[in-house]
Amino acid sequence: MPKDYFAEIGVTGLQRWGGLVYEEHLLDLGGPRAVKVYKQMRDDDPIIGAILFAIKMLCRQASWRVEPGGSKQADLEAADFLESCMYDMSQSWHDTVTEILSMLVFGWSYHEIVYKRREGASRDPTRKSKYNDGRIGWRKIPIRAQETLNAWIFDEDGGIQGMKQLAPPDYRLTDIPIEKALLFRTESSKNNPEGRSVLRNAYRPWYFKKNIEVIEAIGIERDLAGFPVVWVPEKIANPETEEERGSYEAFKRLVTGMKRDQQEGAVMPLVYDERGNKLYDLTLLSTGSRRQFDTTAIVQRYDTRIAQTVLADFIMLGVQKVGSFALASSKTHLFAVAIGAYLDEIEEVFNTHAVPRLFELNGWKLENLPEIRHGDIEDVDLEELGNYISKLAGAGAQLFPNEALEKYLLDVANLPSEG
Repeated sequence: MPKDYFAEIGVTGLQRWGGLVYEEHLLDLGGPRAVKVYKQMRDDDPIIGAILFAIKMLCRQASWRVEPGGSKQADLEAADFLESCMYDMSQSWHDTVTEILSMLVFGWSYHEIVYKRREGASRDPTRKSKYNDGRIGWRKIPIRAQETLNAWIFDEDGGIQGMKQLAPPDYRLTDIPIEKALLFRTESSKNNPEGRSVLRNAYRPWYFKKNIEVIEAIGIERDLAGFPVVWVPEKIANPETEEERGSYEAFKRLVTGMKRDQQEGAVMPLVYDERGNKLYDLTLLSTGSRRQFDTTAIVQRYDTRIAQTVLADFIMLGVQKVGSFALASSKTHLFAVAIGAYLDEIEEVFNTHAVPRLFELNGWKLENLPEIRHGDIEDVDLEELGNYISKLAGAGAQLFPNEALEKYLLDVANLPSEG
């Protein structure tokens, strides 16, 4: 076989330069700008906030367990050790998973693995543990915030080798190698370390909705306060001298800054021409308080589009006063399946990178390593499950005695499995 068969010849085609990725065609959604925009979308928009809250709560209620790599005693001991590491960190496992889920907003989340020697109730945080077995465990797996990214470190073949971080308080440039970190991404197209934000397709409706709401608020204010008009002499409207230009600017500031609040009021000169007509006047033009466009329907349409981009449009069913219970149920199930896929990504990164490194550090030789698994994010419908089991039994299936099945049925019903 020729030697070239083992060499990497082509590249993924990821557009990058100087450690930065340039895959996004919108300038506002590329590089550091993207982090600011996505943070604004997450923090300011109520629909996006509700969607992300729903995702977070669904993921937090999911249980996590460790499955042994085999049935031998060594496999069971390894599984117990891995589970003990998950719940022996300074930050809880669920809080760690919640921070990892920031990848949904930004497309990626980078976490440094910090280890410790497990030496019981030590005052040294690098050794403090619930256990005193001298093994190496996880002290914490903290996030390295997306806004602190300075550049990515790539090898000559485009492989991701780490992250350059520039962060407060001292803003010292630090390299965090991939061997000591975990990179979580929503997707890995072209091996892009920045993945793709789940809010990417929501940007356009969010942008238009935001601007329409600003225009709507200005329109409401003008409807309530009236449209101010200042009448001035022709020589002020077409100034020639510095004094006339100063007067024109003063009246312009007056009319554009007029608001209805406790500070409202205006001071106008009282000057008449030779016929007794006022040379200066201030009037408020009122409107019929109706517009050609229904901004409520427009904003609601954009809200629905935002929700649809992440399969969460079921939250709009009650708002729009349409949709059946069956439709809502199917939509929520689809949403739950999508969120479950992101939890699959999290467990895959742990099982592929974090778990092997942990056992290697402890010198643990196993044929198959234990794996971290997440539970369901939705409760099982007991009525549907009962009907299904009844139909199986009616068809002649021999379901019992079956200890594993009995334990599962008791668990999903939150009933004790032992007396």
